[in-house]
Amino acid sequence: MKRIAILTAGGDTPALNATIHGAAVRANQRNIELIGLLRGFSSLFNPRVPHVVLNPLFGMIPELDPTHGGTILGSSRTYVDPDDAAQLDKTCDRLKKLGVEGIICIGGDGTLNGMQSICDRIPTVLAPKTIDNDLGLNYPHETDKWVRETDASAAAGFRYRINEEGASTENGHFQIDQMVNYVTPGFATATFVSAGGVCRVRTTAESHRRIAIIEVMGRHSGYLALGSAYGQPDLILIPEVAIDIDHLADRVREIYDRQRNVVIVCGEGVRDQSGKILGASQETTDPSGNLAISGAAEVLRSRLIDIIGDDFFRWEDRNTSAERAIFTRKVGHTQRGGRPLAFDRFHAAQLGGKAVDMLLEGCNNSVAILQWNQTEGFHVSTYDGNGFRDSWGQIHARSVHSTFYDADRLQISTKGVEYLLPIFRQAIGADDVEHIKETLFDSGNLVRRYHSVNTDIEKRLRFLDP
Repeated sequence: MKRIAILTAGGDTPALNATIHGAAVRANQRNIELIGLLRGFSSLFNPRVPHVVLNPLFGMIPELDPTHGGTILGSSRTYVDPDDAAQLDKTCDRLKKLGVEGIICIGGDGTLNGMQSICDRIPTVLAPKTIDNDLGLNYPHETDKWVRETDASAAAGFRYRINEEGASTENGHFQIDQMVNYVTPGFATATFVSAGGVCRVRTTAESHRRIAIIEVMGRHSGYLALGSAYGQPDLILIPEVAIDIDHLADRVREIYDRQRNVVIVCGEGVRDQSGKILGASQETTDPSGNLAISGAAEVLRSRLIDIIGDDFFRWEDRNTSAERAIFTRKVGHTQRGGRPLAFDRFHAAQLGGKAVDMLLEGCNNSVAILQWNQTEGFHVSTYDGNGFRDSWGQIHARSVHSTFYDADRLQISTKGVEYLLPIFRQAIGADDVEHIKETLFDSGNLVRRYHSVNTDIEKRLRFLDP
């Protein structure tokens, strides 16, 4: 191979540029030209295929900064229709005219699904990214454990559930070193933001004797909520475990009686005991069928107000009413953006470099994964893309394993702590702290306008000749 392309698809994360940078460094070492396709798969629908040469003369364009969040290439949720053979043929013809011999897609489960139809025509590999940490398997061959059941309310008339019986265990305990793709770049930085948000909301709740419900991202996966345990919330609610509202209210009253404030973290995809998602959901163009979910915290607040009632707070003049005492906050898109932590920068770059090697080694429909064990620590490896599919061809978002969560205490379990420790033990580098000190309150920020990297990338744009 002499020229390969790279694109970023789906939602943004703080570590995308670091992945692209790692791929560019490795491409230089292997004497491969790397071009970046703008705005994900949507560039392939443009007859002129807007693109940027990322390593001209095997150098590096200055705009590609691994410490800068987001992606200089832009992203979208546009995907190729696998049934549109004519469009696929046109797309691949354009890539051939550009001299592209392989593609690296940076994305999550939606991107892994979306690239399948391209794999049949040109070698394509995936470098993972997602703040949700839901691309992976809790144990090898997890897809064999999925059970499909008839459900008239579900898409395509089916619903899927994981059967964890037969999981890889030793002495009855789940082995975390057998997880496939232990953690995805972007998760550590997003957790840093959400845990910091919990700490800040805590002091407000503490000062005014209130109950805070903080909603974090993650869709149907509770890893971000679980990671927020670093902010010391009193209760954590994850989508994988249905909420028993009466048990939750009892725990809230118990904690409030003791300390006169409660902080609850809930994943945006939390559900009630009937299986219904509490928040509002909206369909997206993601080929994995992922939904945009929001509003779970507000629904929880309403239900707790009804169950706990005003008298509980008025007793001993704790507060004026339940409505006044219970409030919500949403960490939101701040989790997705900003400068990536050292952990994310380093391992994202490794995965980007691994993806280049995979193409040169003849891999196709494969995923660069980040593994961990006690002996080697974190290291990169390769996994077959079809290995993430179940018997019906579905790719499922990885869920929090049941051993990571204590459903009675509504808190992270000992096993969950064991899982998080390797990721965050040295997640923050000295340069991360130095960057805050030197740049945030730089006096020049008061008079200089923000300069978007997009303006510089526009000047580097190239197009396919008609």
